[in-house]
Amino acid sequence: MKAVTLNGAGGAEVMRYADVPEPVAGPGHVMVEVAAAGVNFMDIGARRGLVGGGYKPTILGVEGAGRVLDVGPGVVDFRVGDRVAWVFAPSSYAERVAVPADSLVRVPDDIADVTAASLMMQGLTASHFATDFYPVKPGDVALVHAAAGGLGQILSQIIKLRGGTVIGRVSSAAKIDTAKAAGADHVIVDGEGRFADQVRQLTGGVGVDVVYDGSGPVTFQGSLDALRRSGTFCWYGPVLGEPSAFNLMSLPRSVKIGYAVFFDHIPTPELLRERAARLFGWVRDGKLQLTPATTFGLADAAVAHAKMESRATTGKLLLIP
Repeated sequence: MKAVTLNGAGGAEVMRYADVPEPVAGPGHVMVEVAAAGVNFMDIGARRGLVGGGYKPTILGVEGAGRVLDVGPGVVDFRVGDRVAWVFAPSSYAERVAVPADSLVRVPDDIADVTAASLMMQGLTASHFATDFYPVKPGDVALVHAAAGGLGQILSQIIKLRGGTVIGRVSSAAKIDTAKAAGADHVIVDGEGRFADQVRQLTGGVGVDVVYDGSGPVTFQGSLDALRRSGTFCWYGPVLGEPSAFNLMSLPRSVKIGYAVFFDHIPTPELLRERAARLFGWVRDGKLQLTPATTFGLADAAVAHAKMESRATTGKLLLIP
């Protein structure tokens, strides 16, 4: 079968579209024919050799949707022919992949494969940020970085569902309409981390209740400056770089900083399926709307990476085998 493999760590030149052995549905695993694989900054970090925890993939990708072709010993929740989606299952940039059954969710008949693949990483992450890490309340004001990106658009909509106000930050004027369509009440155009003064003007000098920042060290100080007294800083996205070390006692206005970890939202298969079902339900009810994904052939994975790294894209990027 065909897959996107790595030949070392580095730029897009280390990616290869190559023939690899077929996966096997071992104990507790399900073999899936991939209909769509998600492209994420985590994949770029893995390609560059920046993702820790011993994660050094041979085949890229951790997210997707497709149909079950075979089930391994011990699997009782899934059958051949079931439509499924997953997140954090390695080797997803491929025509077929063996996925741990505990990482799978069932995809309803009225949810398209591309929708399911678009929701798993970004939808579950946004859900964690706005419902667990900082449960947004009616009247709260949130600053969402990269508000026109796939995660930013979903996060903005969930904040609005919970009664919050969204100040979205985007890197170019071309992304303003996308951020507004996703629910941003105000949009700041900034590519250099100089946004805090505008945030304070929009909030009458008070600052925001929560900042969701995955834009790397360039925005870290501005996010601190944009917070109100006792505000919450949700930090994520270390693939783009970590902030410089700082003195804890130098933090202003009793703000709270935390690193939002994806798996704390879905530590069990039951919670994974419950939270995914909630996302699917919001889509079905029209409460959550996804912009059409930008799709590439599996052989064009390097092109997809280049597009994402350029920061010129909006919404989800998918590979179609």
